[in-house]
Amino acid sequence: MSALMIGISGAELGADEREWLVHPAVAGVILFSRNYANRAQLADLCAQIRALAPDSIIAVDQEGGRVQRFREGFTPLPPLAGIGQLHQRLPAAARRATRLHAEIMAVEILAAGLDLSFAPVADLGRGNLAIGDRAFDADPEACAQLATLYADTLQAVGMPATLKHFPGHGSVLADTHHDRAIDSRTPAEIFDQDLLPFVTGMLAGARAVMMAHVEYPNVSSEAAGYSRYWIQDVLRQALDFRGVVISDDIGMVAGAALGAVGDRLRAHRDAGCDLILVCAPDLVPTALDAAGALRLRATTRLSRALRGRLRAPLRRAFESSTWPDRAARLGALLELMDP
Repeated sequence: MSALMIGISGAELGADEREWLVHPAVAGVILFSRNYANRAQLADLCAQIRALAPDSIIAVDQEGGRVQRFREGFTPLPPLAGIGQLHQRLPAAARRATRLHAEIMAVEILAAGLDLSFAPVADLGRGNLAIGDRAFDADPEACAQLATLYADTLQAVGMPATLKHFPGHGSVLADTHHDRAIDSRTPAEIFDQDLLPFVTGMLAGARAVMMAHVEYPNVSSEAAGYSRYWIQDVLRQALDFRGVVISDDIGMVAGAALGAVGDRLRAHRDAGCDLILVCAPDLVPTALDAAGALRLRATTRLSRALRGRLRAPLRRAFESSTWPDRAARLGALLELMDP
């Protein structure tokens, strides 16, 4: 059963958005910078969402670096590539920085009233225009070690980990927000390199995987996000992944290649995506119109899988005056990058 995660337009809910949230196909909301003014406003917005739809999953992309949707009032987090650079010189320090980064991000997001940030990026850092410094490293083994440690830390804190973007977005140049991305490498190259961080992250218990809008024509004719081969044959059967499969935003140019919104939803549903992202508010009414015919429906399975619980000791740390010490320690570790 597939469901929708939708975007909303501003810092509070409009009348139409209140109706969207109670639609049976809507499992939750993804928030962006447009939805954030300050911590008090964010808490109020999350409370409004919960009052209308108590089981809603509320998510964000709070990776750090250029993809950190909430800034004022939140710890400024460095991009993951900074940790990868540290790992090349001082692996133990990089592992500690990874845990601190994940811990800070998760506790702040959970304490603000959300359920998860879609993290960590498990792609290889090989020059993709969309990924860039969002990835830890170009080396599969280094990336696997750090992404898995990040995922493990998130889940220890109480936030479900989402490995993205399966089976690997980092080794092709195009940015899927603006163009189709076609990765023409051989199956052996993709399986031997890009899949490693995802496999190790799954073994660590990551509860979710977000698909890439990338096409791999030497492996499958469809882009991964709506490919039964990648989702059913590889992810579900070969890798035995039993968690939640999430699409990337169907509003991206690469996601729009299928045509009408209803066609995009059908393709993702048929391929096996559990949660389909409709991030642009102007696409939501059309998506909801199509959802009935496609029998999309939110389930308790999704809510249970993607709503973690904040660990009590870290909640107390966040509420105490010692919390900024964690950010200072992370900054000090990253300063070790300079010889």
